[in-house]
Amino acid sequence: MSTPPIPATSESETLQWSDAFLLGFAPMDDIHHEFVELVGQLQTAPEAQLPALLEAFIVHAQKHFDEEKAWMVETDFPARDCHIDEHAAVMNSVLEVRGLLAQGNSTICRELADELARWFPGHADYLDSALSHWMCQKRLGGKPVVLRRNVASAA
Repeated sequence: MSTPPIPATSESETLQWSDAFLLGFAPMDDIHHEFVELVGQLQTAPEAQLPALLEAFIVHAQKHFDEEKAWMVETDFPARDCHIDEHAAVMNSVLEVRGLLAQGNSTICRELADELARWFPGHADYLDSALSHWMCQKRLGGKPVVLRRNVASAA
């Protein structure tokens, strides 16, 4: 009996949800929570589960990016082109990896998951936080209120 391959990412590097990711626009926070969960699963799942997980991630990412695009277009968000272009680049990479995974290259799928884990925090901090502020202003007339639990202070 052979031992299944160990996922490329250690537990300490696995993307996990934290209230530090909260941006204060609940629909976005909800979809980001799902994104983080799926990326973490891609990083740590047994190799046999990667094709199904990558398909679930593709469905999620398309819905996620389409929803954010709709918000940006409907509200005339000033930085929408850059944001939409970044999402398109991510989807292109994910779809390319889908083809490589279908050919048996699970290593590239792990590398994609690790890259998504590195990419997401910066994307959320800059592009998505600006969109969150914009959406709260447009829908609620003010800035987002974010209550974070168990997040280490920067002091």
